[in-house]
Amino acid sequence: MPATGEVRSLIIAVFLHAPPAMPPLQFTLTGDYIELHNLLKLMGLADSGGSAKARVAMGDVRVDGKVESRKTAKIRAGQKVELDGQTIRVRAPE
Repeated sequence: MPATGEVRSLIIAVFLHAPPAMPPLQFTLTGDYIELHNLLKLMGLADSGGSAKARVAMGDVRVDGKVESRKTAKIRAGQKVELDGQTIRVRAPE
């Protein structure tokens, strides 16, 4: 087992060599809202509606920093959705 200083050095080394964060994706609404599972599917973060619903049910998705368990949660302009280190920022219709 490594000594405390070695563990600290390892943690710092991993942090410094971590890949850069992905730039946030942007989604522009066409109406007042989009259901969460549909947003994940449209943005390519889920292969299908079924897999999007499963990821939400597993607690893998955060909306505005909080775990969201409602598959059909209404996502509105100004909200931020996160899954697997990827962020989607939702914008109002133009």
